[in-house]
Amino acid sequence: MALQRRLLQFINITKSCQKLCGVQSYSTQTAAQSDNGEKRKTHFGFETVDEDEKTKKVHRVFETVADKYDTMNDMMSFGVHRIWKDIFMMRFAPTPGTKLLDMAGGTGDITFRYINYLRNQASSNTEKRSSVTVSDINQSMLNVGKLRAEKQGYLKDSPVDVDWLCADAEQLPLPDECYNAYTIAFGIRNCTHIDKVLEEAYRVLQPGGRFMCLEFSQLPNSTMQWLYDQYSFQVIPVMGQLVAGQWKPYQYLVESIRQFPDQEKFKLMIEAAGFRQVTYENLTFGVCAIHSGFKL
Repeated sequence: MALQRRLLQFINITKSCQKLCGVQSYSTQTAAQSDNGEKRKTHFGFETVDEDEKTKKVHRVFETVADKYDTMNDMMSFGVHRIWKDIFMMRFAPTPGTKLLDMAGGTGDITFRYINYLRNQASSNTEKRSSVTVSDINQSMLNVGKLRAEKQGYLKDSPVDVDWLCADAEQLPLPDECYNAYTIAFGIRNCTHIDKVLEEAYRVLQPGGRFMCLEFSQLPNSTMQWLYDQYSFQVIPVMGQLVAGQWKPYQYLVESIRQFPDQEKFKLMIEAAGFRQVTYENLTFGVCAIHSGFKL
């Protein structure tokens, strides 16, 4: 109860900030579907838009926040996103010779952990060369990743060949069965057709290849979910305004989490794409989850 009272006090402060910023709070109810049947509709957060419009809107969101993306991740999660990504890489446990496609890899967080993991392995086998293709639909995010890679020395004396690809996860310009691992972290919920992303992941993986996804999810405890919702909707957009000078992109980000399927539904979607031995692991009470499957 004390935690709830403190959170409500903080929310009251953020609502005052909203008034000062001249921004109206969004409803947490999903927008109604249009009666116009001429174009297929989908969601952009809680807004209903034409399917062909969503990709453009998502592109603008990440183009806008690219230079502040990592700073905001630290602030929004109090640094816990780093632990989630570390666990994600430990569950992946790549070995020398892995050919990885890091989709929605943007600023390089997963790729850099992948390189570090291989560097830290005790194996002296240098004949099996590892590689990673960092892919993102947004070139601005890739540019940030390239700059980080250069500054942090990930491209020098690396046990991993790194290349960068600006591409749509729903239509990859890649041949069949060219990778043996596919990762996507906090990116799949932004795609218009999640089923097509999963089908493409299956297509580019070799038999025995592994699919791994790290994504925000739903908390099974209603009280924890309420607290998380209050923080997400009332606090995170304010942070975005104060730190990145952007309110709407972070309003969209928290809304997109609520639109994403829960753990069990997403597991079924992965299986429907053809993957087998699909499992998931909740992190931080289910704030996010790791889904994993194999192409058999």
